[in-house]
Amino acid sequence: MVLSPVPVISFGIDPGCAARTDASPAPARPRRTDPPPSLNPNAPIFPVGDTSVTDPAGIRGGLGATVLGPVNLPIEQQNPDFLAPPTTDSGDVMNAKWPMALSHNRLQTGGWARQQNVEVMPIATQMAGVNMRLEKGAVRSATSEFHWHKVAEWAYVIKGTTQITVMDPQGRNYLANAVRGTFSIMASMVWYFPAGYPHTLQATGDSEEGSEFLLVLDDGTFSEDDTFLLSDWLSHVPMEALSKSFQTDISAFAHIPGKELYIFPGPVPLDNATAVEDPQGAPPNPFTFPFSKLPATQLDGGTIKIVDSSTFKVSKTIAAAEVTVEPGAIRELHWHPTQDEWTFYLSGQARVTLFAGQTNSRTFDYQAGDVGYVPTAFGHYVENVGNDTLHFLEIFKTDTFEDISLSQWLALSPPALVKAELGFDDATIEHLNKTKQFVVRH
Repeated sequence: MVLSPVPVISFGIDPGCAARTDASPAPARPRRTDPPPSLNPNAPIFPVGDTSVTDPAGIRGGLGATVLGPVNLPIEQQNPDFLAPPTTDSGDVMNAKWPMALSHNRLQTGGWARQQNVEVMPIATQMAGVNMRLEKGAVRSATSEFHWHKVAEWAYVIKGTTQITVMDPQGRNYLANAVRGTFSIMASMVWYFPAGYPHTLQATGDSEEGSEFLLVLDDGTFSEDDTFLLSDWLSHVPMEALSKSFQTDISAFAHIPGKELYIFPGPVPLDNATAVEDPQGAPPNPFTFPFSKLPATQLDGGTIKIVDSSTFKVSKTIAAAEVTVEPGAIRELHWHPTQDEWTFYLSGQARVTLFAGQTNSRTFDYQAGDVGYVPTAFGHYVENVGNDTLHFLEIFKTDTFEDISLSQWLALSPPALVKAELGFDDATIEHLNKTKQFVVRH
């Protein structure tokens, strides 16, 4: 390995040197004494998810050794940077990867639901996620039955069409079909329900397969088991109180569920259904947003769409970016100044290094269906290390999307400082972009 020489760079020039008239020598200039960097690219030891690797070894260069004991081969194949991390990894960073495939799945008549929260990924304190599937016509009790939450709910349609209804505290109701277009492109709709707003979700008849969607909740401790379900509530209210509250005879409640429902079969909703006529009128802002109609910003190596309260007015606690990264490209080095990032990978293979400060860093590999997490201000990148387009969501507990580009910051800093800190030459500094690039190709 050939190591690059240490650049000799001067610091702290005495401002009085030019006026010195005595014969004493000028004070010595401090010189860089930090060790030279290694130019080892530290690429993954094998492609992420490479099933041809049948004997993975924890070896990188002259470090590590073979694995003599039992091997969970699929896990090793999916995580080369767990088995043989780059030599740049250092210190201790909490686990920031959770495959939804490892989540316990709650199977119901008509669908299923699986979740990620702090119980399985303790680093993810600000947000939790639920992956849910509804068969045609199925209703979710905590997502299809009448229900509500202590936290806000943001959703991204993965496939099919889901009919949503919601009512605000002023009694204004809303109904819409949240549609997913062709899965291979960015063509989804999203919805948002503020905390406490009652709502329902139901798969329509658009597809014989029903629908599937991703829910993101703005509290890492959220659990689907904590949802307020209408069926659960009514089954725990004395009949005389039900009769008085609804101003009807007790016999009207002869067929209410005796226990909570969760996901259950129901009649297929009409495609042209409209909200029940409401004397209070319609809500001032829609609870759905056509992500598919938002123009994607074309980048050198990918695309990005950003949706936050500036475009989706009702979404006051969740902002999101939908990103694609072409093979060989990278979501540039950056950080988010005030909010944690909850990430969901829709397709492709990614490599991410989290820099936690104080020499602590760790590299993770992600595939479709994985959840990632980046705490506030952690430096990171997202590199496409596969042969297909990488497609993922960045989601934040905030009303406004924000990030800071490292390259842009350096381009807008005094060149002399950048030279002194990093040893860059003039050509490198000139190459830095003064505008944010998001995704770049080498």
